Amino acid sequence: MIRNKGALIGSAIILCICMYLYFPFPNNVMLNARSTFMSFPISNQDGYIILGIIGSVLFIIAMTLLVSGIKKYYFRTIVMVLIVYAFLPMLLITMYQETLASSITAISYDGNGECNFEHVNEDLLNGECNFVLHNRSNEPVSFQLEFLDSFFMEDEVRMESLMNLAGPYSITIEANRKKSIRLKELLELSDVPKHIHGGTSFNIHFKLIDGETTRTL
Repeated sequence: MIRNKGALIGSAIILCICMYLYFPFPNNVMLNARSTFMSFPISNQDGYIILGIIGSVLFIIAMTLLVSGIKKYYFRTIVMVLIVYAFLPMLLITMYQETLASSITAISYDGNGECNFEHVNEDLLNGECNFVLHNRSNEPVSFQLEFLDSFFMEDEVRMESLMNLAGPYSITIEANRKKSIRLKELLELSDVPKHIHGGTSFNIHFKLIDGETTRTL
């Protein structure tokens, strides 16, 4: 089964380095990424991300070493490693949040939130956002929430962050509870020079604030 133990050890070490480079905690490392490879953001609105490119190259090297280190079952082994590499970070994060984490570090988000904006008139929008947050700790957690624009057009038109005109939002989640959050606001936009006039946004992002500590999800 094993052809080259050194290659296998080298592959494991490089995979650990790759996971460390962009471990998805405490912040969302894919925020504003326009192109990705595995867990690495390759580019964003500012151009290419050198560290993400380096991580991608290291990942390919690790896979090459893995193949050269075994005698057979190449495809099966690679698929198994890819599955472990994809799910292990989330498993480790969940274990940490349910045992040691406190305050906003114990909050998880599935990324499936959405915001809908309906045109009222030139200076008014109805904004509504729905998402679910999970407090995995054994204590209630209170924080403030601010919305982040999840993509940027060339002229920097605002969308999700328009909800901050009525914020920040104070939220409390009880211990070991999921909370469905629905925020609905009438947004006055006369002082906002660049903004949308309606539409729906999926996979929204936001910032959690607890004193001097912040997280982006």
